[in-house]
Amino acid sequence: MKNKRIIAPSILSLDYSRVSAQLDELLDSKADWLHFDVMDGHFVPNLTFGPDILRGFKKACPLFMDVHLMVDDPAFFAPVFIKNGADMITFHTEALENDPAKIKALIDEIHEQGVLAGITVKPKTDICQFESLLDCVDMVLIMSVEPGFGGQSFMEDQLDKVRWLDRKRKEKDLSFRIEIDGGISGETFRKAVDAGCDTLVAGSYVFKNGICEAIERLLS
Repeated sequence: MKNKRIIAPSILSLDYSRVSAQLDELLDSKADWLHFDVMDGHFVPNLTFGPDILRGFKKACPLFMDVHLMVDDPAFFAPVFIKNGADMITFHTEALENDPAKIKALIDEIHEQGVLAGITVKPKTDICQFESLLDCVDMVLIMSVEPGFGGQSFMEDQLDKVRWLDRKRKEKDLSFRIEIDGGISGETFRKAVDAGCDTLVAGSYVFKNGICEAIERLLS
């Protein structure tokens, strides 16, 4: 099943000296989602945004809020961010010891709260161990950089995971989205799309260039 391509600009790369102007540009662009990275300073060595910031962005920029939890305790944080405007919660399997039973339980809890649920893996984590979960997730996010910081280089070997997911999606006639995050640019995005990605997170490329033009390029 072929999904519409979606661009999810990451606010990790937003120019915070001109937030209002950049949000206006986003609303004038063809971006459908906003990617919101939550880091707790433990799961990854960086600290970013809390639920109040999400609520403010939701009020100022009513796009679909794609919330990526890079935290030690996603079961605690998921309902907090849902309450404050998340439309999709994606969490790391590693935070739940890569245990399919624990992961499935959290997916179910997120769905019960009325939002979409996704899983994500770090570059060194084998995605194949989660095949049994593919029929209950709305999205799988493949990290094409080590999570925690923006502006890193694209890890092309992670596209093998994307190809495997795309093959399983077709074999099982499933409709989950395949998202990729890290190093997406006007040069790398085509490789991701050709491998099977339908959802592209882009930070530096969008916010350090003309926003509308960059998103047009990623949709081309």
